[in-house]
Amino acid sequence: MKKLIIAAFALAAIAIAPNANAQTKMVGGAAMYPTKNIVENAVNSKDHTTLVAAVKAAGLVETLESAGPFTVFAPTNEAFNKLPKGTVETLLKPENKATLTKILTYHVVSGKWSAAQLTAKIKAGNGTAELKTVSGGVLKAMIQGGKIYLVDEKGGKSWVTIADVNQSNGVIHVVNAVLMPN
Repeated sequence: MKKLIIAAFALAAIAIAPNANAQTKMVGGAAMYPTKNIVENAVNSKDHTTLVAAVKAAGLVETLESAGPFTVFAPTNEAFNKLPKGTVETLLKPENKATLTKILTYHVVSGKWSAAQLTAKIKAGNGTAELKTVSGGVLKAMIQGGKIYLVDEKGGKSWVTIADVNQSNGVIHVVNAVLMPN
């Protein structure tokens, strides 16, 4: 009888487990758990080591661990590698903290904006939507080829490669280029 009860609980746990992790996504070879905050998840992604180093250098860890909610457009290491040679190393220097902070906060929007909500906002704006960033700048969002594209204030484009990576304090959308404010 005990074995039957244990087996029933095991089957119930297996049936429930996929639903419990339905929002968990893999990013950079690591599971991104919706119960963890932006920083707790980002530090595990092998594709975001440059972003994590930059967040630490800018002193933004506490902010991105706070309640939020935040929408973060998170550039990958490959995105940072597209910048001119030496740019990342220069930005990580203490004397460039203000510039680094402005660039990083330009990738953050207040509130939790899912891909579906961004798409609806773009459609409501007749093909574009303006997103006010935490840095005070503006990103323009649009849809091209079924993908959400972001255009920065300098005309640079980035697109969302992994959408809706839910966090306890917001959402991350992985992007393929670093966005630059004016």
